[in-house]
Amino acid sequence: MDFTSHCSSFLLPSIPVDNKSSLTYALVVLNQPLPRFAPLLWKAAQLRLCADGGANRLYDELPNLFPQEDALHVRNRCKPDVIKGDMDSIRADVLEFYSNLGTKVVDESHDQDTTDLHKCISFIRDSMPDKSNLCILVTGALGGRFDHEIGNINVLFRFSNIRIVLISDDCLIYLLPRTHRHEIHILSSVEGPHCGLIPVGVPSAKTTTTGLQWDLNDTEMRFGGLISTSNIRTAVGKETVSLPRKISLIQSKFKRWNRVVFGNLQQNIAHIKTQLLTVEWRSCSLAIPRWVKLL
Repeated sequence: MDFTSHCSSFLLPSIPVDNKSSLTYALVVLNQPLPRFAPLLWKAAQLRLCADGGANRLYDELPNLFPQEDALHVRNRCKPDVIKGDMDSIRADVLEFYSNLGTKVVDESHDQDTTDLHKCISFIRDSMPDKSNLCILVTGALGGRFDHEIGNINVLFRFSNIRIVLISDDCLIYLLPRTHRHEIHILSSVEGPHCGLIPVGVPSAKTTTTGLQWDLNDTEMRFGGLISTSNIRTAVGKETVSLPRKISLIQSKFKRWNRVVFGNLQQNIAHIKTQLLTVEWRSCSLAIPRWVKLL
C-alpha cells in the first residue's frame, strides 16, 4: 500500500528546511473570520484565492493581524491572485480595490450547482499541473452555518485525490484516501493532544488503534452507535492508528503560540519536538485533528 506523510508545518512561523513533504501550498479564503495565524498560511501559499465574500474578510481583517503596519500597505502587499465565486457576497468597494491591483476576478454566478469552495478548488486543480505535492489550505470553512460546514466537508470527498485542509482557530479537517497508508507528524507546539475518530457517510466496520488513550480493538463505529470523540494521543514518540475499513474522521486541537510576531513571522522553534501518528486505512477517511486548550 502506498505511503503518505502529513505534517502541519504551515502552522509554523517558518517551514523547516528539512521538511520532507516538499508540498506546494495554495490558499482559499472563505467568508468567515480569519484565524489568528492567517499570515502564516498566506506566507506558505504560492497561489491565493478568495471565494467571493472571503475577499471582504481579507480586506477587513488581515490588517488587524499586522497592528504595527499601515492598513493600506498590508492590503496592497497581501492581494489575492484570484477572486472566484457567484459574486453575491463581495462588496463593491472591495471588488474595485483588488481589481485595480490586478487580481483576476472570475464571475461564476451562472453556476448555482456548486459551492464557492468547489469553484475555487476546481480553479486550483486546473492551474496546478503537478498535483502530487499539492496541498490546499482553506480558512473559513468551519463555523457559521452548519449546512455550509457540511457542504465544505463534502468538497473533500468530491476532490478526494487532492490534499485539502479545512482550518479554523480551533481545529483542522482533512481527508485520508483509502488508497494510502498515512503517517501524521504531530507538531506538539501547535497541535494535539485531542483526537477524534468519526465515521462519515458509512460505518467503519472494524477499527483498531494504537497510540491513543482509549484505543479501539476491531471496533465498529457508526452514527447511532459508537464514535470516538475526545480521544487523546499518547505522549510517547511514535503513535499508530490503524483503521482497516470505511470512512473516519480524525480531530485535533490548537495550542496558542508564545511570542509569535506576525509582522516579522519570527519565533524560536529550535525546541520543538515532532511526534508521530501513523494512520492506515483501506477506504476513504476524513481527518480532523483537534488542538490543545489555548494558553
